[in-house]
Amino acid sequence: MRALGWRRYFGTWWLTGVFAFFYLPLFFLIVFSFNSTRQDSVFTGFSLRWYQALWNDTRLVEGFMLSLNVALMSATLATILATLAAFALIRFGRFTGRTLFNAMLSSPLVMPEVIIGLSLLLLFVGMERLLGWPERGAFTIILGHALLGMAYASVVVQSRLKEMDRSIEEAALDLGCRPYQVFFLVTLPNISQALVAAWLLTFTLSFDDVVVSEFLSGPGVTTLPQVIFSYARRGVNPSIYAAATLLMLVVSLAVVVYGVHTARQMRQAQTRISD
Repeated sequence: MRALGWRRYFGTWWLTGVFAFFYLPLFFLIVFSFNSTRQDSVFTGFSLRWYQALWNDTRLVEGFMLSLNVALMSATLATILATLAAFALIRFGRFTGRTLFNAMLSSPLVMPEVIIGLSLLLLFVGMERLLGWPERGAFTIILGHALLGMAYASVVVQSRLKEMDRSIEEAALDLGCRPYQVFFLVTLPNISQALVAAWLLTFTLSFDDVVVSEFLSGPGVTTLPQVIFSYARRGVNPSIYAAATLLMLVVSLAVVVYGVHTARQMRQAQTRISD
């Protein structure tokens, strides 16, 4: 009994230490974003001056809006492409080039972002010299983030498609639905939770990415993480804490929205089963 109690308390303290290691730095960052002075070691009083300074900083505001737009578009593009790719891999069975296609789809998961960013930079520079398009800017960042997010989103969608009962699709085909009708009317509604999860995952990855954005951004096009990184290299600026706090708020809201959506879907499914 004494050994069992020691293990229980040790596990509790160990878990507490792990959570403290991960979340205490974030807690202090949020607290000092409300500090009344520039000091980063002593909290001298509550103030919103750094949020006001953040609002008046055009670079940070423009970077936030750019990051938001890029994340929205790249997450949507990545989720659409990942869904089509996952559907082809799971539903089409064996086909010529399947192994190579799956390997290329998954390669960004293990490839360093520096390599991805550099290779995309060389590709876009070569295309611009040859075709005059695309110029480095928001569009190239969207393409780069979509490539990176597509690898993560496809894993989520593939796992859901593997769990899905194929007899539902077969029944729809037997009842006269065409393949595209089965995909839009049967398959997509059944994997909607996975699509939402994939979209939120790729949105988060895009919104806080620095490495790929550094390679693909052009003159006058700077995302919020890039602005924060450039400010941090020049010294402590409490406006950075305020910007980072807002960044965490956006990501947290995305997670909460997904959690609420998932819980609602589960309650509706249990209600249908009980009825």
